[in-house]
Amino acid sequence: MAVDLRTRLGHVELPNPILTASGCAGAGRELAQFMDVSKIGAIVTKSVMIGPRSGRPTPRMAETPSGMLNSIGLQGPGIDAFLQRDLPWLLSRGARAVVSIAGGTVAEYADLAGRLSDAAGVTAIEVNISCPNVEDRGQVFACDPGASAAVIEGVRARARYDIPVFAKLSPDVTDIVTVAKACVKAGADGLSMINTLLGMVIDTDTMRPHLAGLTGGLSGPAIRPIAVRCIWQVREALPNVPIIGMGGVRTGLDALELILAGASMVSVGTTIFHDPSACARILRELEDELTERGIDRLADVVGLAHQARAMTGRAMSPNAGARRR
Repeated sequence: MAVDLRTRLGHVELPNPILTASGCAGAGRELAQFMDVSKIGAIVTKSVMIGPRSGRPTPRMAETPSGMLNSIGLQGPGIDAFLQRDLPWLLSRGARAVVSIAGGTVAEYADLAGRLSDAAGVTAIEVNISCPNVEDRGQVFACDPGASAAVIEGVRARARYDIPVFAKLSPDVTDIVTVAKACVKAGADGLSMINTLLGMVIDTDTMRPHLAGLTGGLSGPAIRPIAVRCIWQVREALPNVPIIGMGGVRTGLDALELILAGASMVSVGTTIFHDPSACARILRELEDELTERGIDRLADVVGLAHQARAMTGRAMSPNAGARRR
């Protein structure tokens, strides 16, 4: 049985729900020798900034139980180089490009959205709001609903009308639903979640912090239950808003779990470092899992766990029991 894996990135249709996660595959070149980058839903690029950045000093990666910490610091060549080199390469390979952007001010985010809107071939913009706001004592945009909304409003105002804008949310907040609602109200067409969690490792031989930047973003299988929880909560609150789910996905079964929680697309990240063909493999595995369950349309299982829970609740309610009697 062939499974219909089509899904929607806002109003844009994708052939399947598997994407790369920002920061784990550059702009796709690294994966091209291992798989056809046009066969997955989209390549989500490493976050692009206005100018080139060298990133943080080394060491800036550390393995942890069931995960890893990274403290790269948004290293990259900047928007000019991206538009001249990376975006044309993606388009030449037939890949769909979801461009992640990052900035230190609302104006920088807005400028990036404007530059991308002038370029051909941008499928969507993913707004990485887990960046320090240099105009507000370095407070991270994603940790404040008002600051998050200001960024999205600025991006939406400059982004071309037909380019979907997705806000990438941080789990390092007290209430992720409040931030999600603020972003959608400000004009986000969808949400990406979750970004990494802030963590730290101390080297017990040197007795010093392992990372030169002290803290880093925790990713990998260790964070998948947190991703499932966040996706579930936001889907409950905003059932009609598309979600790109991510966080510790290694297999098609992992991807299915995020989809059942409410994600209509799934980004694959950390596992790419040891399995560069992971996206293609996970896509095959997801199709196999759906086939095994007799499901012929991906759309039928997006958020299905919420419906199953509601049905179970009705079956167990005292009133339902009374009716049966």
